[in-house]
Amino acid sequence: MVEVTALESEKMWLQLLQTSKEQMVCVLKHSTRCPISSAALEQWDTYLSKTPNEDVEYALVLVVEDRPVSNLIAETLDVKHESPQLIVVKNGKAVSHTSHWKITESSLGEMLHQ
Repeated sequence: MVEVTALESEKMWLQLLQTSKEQMVCVLKHSTRCPISSAALEQWDTYLSKTPNEDVEYALVLVVEDRPVSNLIAETLDVKHESPQLIVVKNGKAVSHTSHWKITESSLGEMLHQ
């Protein structure tokens, strides 16, 4: 399974945003209080355990515990906050995003194997 960065500070997010200028980044915004988010996390884990795109940098932010990070992601990418939410970032910009029940193993594959 590929490594997933836990985004726990605004500084970590800003560094990852810079990384997106060299490498595609995929961020999952997860709520530990939401059953829909738990289902999305299971789909994320399944995708990552099978055939993930290894050229992508993966990151997870817990939206309740790390609210300032989650808010900064929404602000810097100009993407309305949702949870769960999956955002693909290239060159400092959101190039694709989806949320809720649309976060599936197959949608991750489609978004990340372009």
